[in-house]
Amino acid sequence: MRLSVLAAGILVAFSAVHAEEEKPRPNFLIILADDCTSRDLEIHGGQAKTPHLSRLAAQGMKFTRCFQAAPMCSPTRHNLYSGLYPVKSGAYPNHAVANKGVRSMVHYLGEGGYRVGLSGKTHIGPKSVYPFQNVPGFDSNCNRSPTQPHSTDGITRFIKLRNEEPFCLVVALVEPHGPWVMGDAAAYPPETLKLPPVFADTPETRKQYSRYLAEITYMDSQVGGILAALDASGAADDTLVLFLSEQGSGFPFAKWTCYDAGLQSAAIARWPGVVKPGSETDAMIEYGDVLPTFLAAAALKIPEALYGKSFLPVLRGETGEHKSHVFGIQTTRGIVGGSDHYGIRSVRSGSHLYIRNLTPEATFSCSANKGDVWNSWVRAAKNGDGHAASLVRAYQHRPAEELYDVRRDPWNRENRIDDPALTEIRAALRAELDGWMKAQGDEGQAIELRAREHMVK
Repeated sequence: MRLSVLAAGILVAFSAVHAEEEKPRPNFLIILADDCTSRDLEIHGGQAKTPHLSRLAAQGMKFTRCFQAAPMCSPTRHNLYSGLYPVKSGAYPNHAVANKGVRSMVHYLGEGGYRVGLSGKTHIGPKSVYPFQNVPGFDSNCNRSPTQPHSTDGITRFIKLRNEEPFCLVVALVEPHGPWVMGDAAAYPPETLKLPPVFADTPETRKQYSRYLAEITYMDSQVGGILAALDASGAADDTLVLFLSEQGSGFPFAKWTCYDAGLQSAAIARWPGVVKPGSETDAMIEYGDVLPTFLAAAALKIPEALYGKSFLPVLRGETGEHKSHVFGIQTTRGIVGGSDHYGIRSVRSGSHLYIRNLTPEATFSCSANKGDVWNSWVRAAKNGDGHAASLVRAYQHRPAEELYDVRRDPWNRENRIDDPALTEIRAALRAELDGWMKAQGDEGQAIELRAREHMVK
């Protein structure tokens, strides 16, 4: 009798192990928005209606502290796909190309038996570093039209080959990158909108903010279509879906800056049977952690060259912590309307953000302080609007160091760099940033002046 029970127990254990071994490796689907401030999304208390993202969050896990390493389109994508910080990969200016010999998720997952495709915006190079299979169906640049059709047929065809091998697919949407021409702006009457505290209240601001919010809702409808295609393919139960909102919007104090509105990203992960539906985590993750996480989920080796750390234990609900610090870099050299050189570095803990401006004597400039919105702020400032005047001044002229309590000051407007109560925190964050820059080979201003060497010729 005892032998029979023992044999039965061994058989059950063997069956469980065998079932685990037979479980198929997951597919991966990344849906990437473009120039979308995370706090504008409904899932983070914002005004943009996003029913499909809300549904995705209800089915998976919402991250409250996800960050990329650079608040610009091209470096962000290099960061995500290569698993390297910008200076280490060489892709730290905008319109960047990675250093020769850099490897990406296409190589790591491809060598592990995955088909790796990309649909939509690229903004990366060279092809040898990012040899994605091209998957048609979505816009690849910002010059799109409301009448231009979008189709998930290419995505469906790509997914349906999954019986041969697992897939990793990136769908890189253009929306809500400016110009804001998609969606129904009538759904967001300008006069009813609540403006962020870093916006000057002008008619031009309200009009453009309305268009931007409408384009977020349009982007959400695209997310719904992509997920519907995945569901129809029958692959949803075996797929880890990751939505990311990229860096902040093209308004001032978001994209092009290392403030939280520039570097923080929305992140939602859905993985049936692994990720608890409706869960939320404060674990601090970076874009560079995504590739190691995928490799760990696929039971593939994580190369030592990758700085990132797998957050698979967070997805499994085994821990609510991940990293203690995240880092950021911004250079204006070579960007549209940018200062000849204005380098910024940052480090953020769970409670404080420290920013170092390498050339504070220079005037900060980028495309955000060009055009109708910015010009309306300047006019308002000249006409006696004190709030507009303080914003215009603070955006263009910054001190050598900035320190913010992100819990009390989420928009990073009260610089406490000289607060004696934060002396130890300031020193610790300075040391963290110094150590990170040294490890990355980041020589500060010397790196800034070489930015054009790393841009598309």
